[in-house]
Amino acid sequence: MPQRMRAFVLLCAAAGIALLATTDASAITSKQCLARVNDTPSKLVECVQTNDLWNHMKAFQAIADANLGPDGHPSRNSGEPGYKASVDYVAKAMSDAGYDVSIQTYTFPYYSFNGQPTLNEVSPAPHTYTFLDEWGPGQSLGTAHAAIQPAGGIVLPPTSSPSSASGCSPSDFAGFVPGRIALIQRGTCFYGIKVQNAQAAGAVGVIVFDEGNPGRTDLVIGSFFDANGNSFVPTIPVGFVTFAAGQSLYNQYQQAVQLGAPLPTLDLQIRATYDPNRPDYNVIADSKGGDKNHVVVVDAHLDAIYGAGMLDNASGSATILDVAQMMKNVDPLNKLRFIWFGGEELGLLGSVAYVQGLSSNDLSHIGYDLDADVTATPNYTIGVLDPAGPDLFGGVSTATFPNRVYKASTIARDMAVSYFDSTGKNHEYFSPVGTDAYNFNLAGVPASGLLTGQDCCKTQREVDLFGGSVGNFEGNVPSFDGGCVDNPFRWCDNLSNNDPIVMTFMSKAFATMVAGMAFDTKVMSSSSSVVYNKKLAIAADGSRRLPAK
Repeated sequence: MPQRMRAFVLLCAAAGIALLATTDASAITSKQCLARVNDTPSKLVECVQTNDLWNHMKAFQAIADANLGPDGHPSRNSGEPGYKASVDYVAKAMSDAGYDVSIQTYTFPYYSFNGQPTLNEVSPAPHTYTFLDEWGPGQSLGTAHAAIQPAGGIVLPPTSSPSSASGCSPSDFAGFVPGRIALIQRGTCFYGIKVQNAQAAGAVGVIVFDEGNPGRTDLVIGSFFDANGNSFVPTIPVGFVTFAAGQSLYNQYQQAVQLGAPLPTLDLQIRATYDPNRPDYNVIADSKGGDKNHVVVVDAHLDAIYGAGMLDNASGSATILDVAQMMKNVDPLNKLRFIWFGGEELGLLGSVAYVQGLSSNDLSHIGYDLDADVTATPNYTIGVLDPAGPDLFGGVSTATFPNRVYKASTIARDMAVSYFDSTGKNHEYFSPVGTDAYNFNLAGVPASGLLTGQDCCKTQREVDLFGGSVGNFEGNVPSFDGGCVDNPFRWCDNLSNNDPIVMTFMSKAFATMVAGMAFDTKVMSSSSSVVYNKKLAIAADGSRRLPAK
């Protein structure tokens, strides 16, 4: 997110951020803060200090380093030992601070690659496909060494707009020879439907290539949904390739058929671990004081997506943990419920499990939600969650809510804005879509929060507002390679992918929101009037990064 000077951050990390001591100098020490009652925004803000935040970050990095995932790299992904160790770390810290801590368990379909998948053309033109450039693996299982055969419905040359329905009908596999790898063009239906039709025809593997229309030529790695919209993991390997790679394979096949020559043969290897019912956890910590009929939820997701997950979202997790510790002596007017959700990266699973598991009475007592989702981006934006704001990735507004949700959501939003204004910093609004706050909005609960952005691409308008550079929010800055967070097999979302200075001012802003809502009477006094429909669809957001078709 914000542009950062990597060497500076690395130096700070190595030196225990000693260089930041002067910039974060406070008239009060952390020890004094923990001993006093920080019951106003001004008191709480001065007690949110860089060293405390960074110590939590170093602890999360150490947890990841000590717990390797199936791919052999440090990991805090849901369903893995590093995530459970993160849960234990937070639970102990909150118990030690005097909060009432509980662990909510739910299950989810766990998937992890075991090592790096490979795709090679064995013959007639041996070629190793460049990983995450020419090809990428779908979340599937198995290996295949076989000749290819195109499915019906492929449109070449491509039309000016999408028109291919290749593989969407069982009839597209009429005459398909069992034991071959199906070559299918992107278009029209879910990738999962194409794969199911291919597997029913006897395919031992699938290659899906981009359609070739303008804007649909690059590598796109899809997720798998059946005709009813249910996700699943194919039991044959599925690889995705660029349009150019797919067109080349198609042409090779046609030429081989015309000449009576051997068909192109591929070797596709996707070794992975899949567990449809892996346990996962939410950490829930309630303040001792506060009206239990008026609850303010303060949340962050604790899980990573690919590896250590230090920016996304150890940073937000550390932010709310530090705020909670600094409020341990506060007797709030409204009960504070700090929650660290699991499975956010897999489709907001933890917050779905939490919200859907509440009785209508319990949910009616939740008057507000505050979400911290990425708070330390180097090439940052200062994002404040607003239900009517544009999506971080798409740039358009996609969600609408009734006034009782929207208007109340602006209360904490404006608290953050006032803080940023007071420090001379700009801000922009972002939709909660893709964050755990969205599930609370859907259930009728007002919500806001903060984020500093991830992946690509920061715009010139945002550079004008916040400095930095156009391109990646984080990772290799400046660059347009997509960043560290949501790109598999890079393993670079580590401590050095975070800016402690950004983390500090964002955490201070978030603290003003928590302190303000802890003593709010206008919004929270009406929280008992919220009505929750148990049949309400809570959007899991599928995968906000992997297109379905």
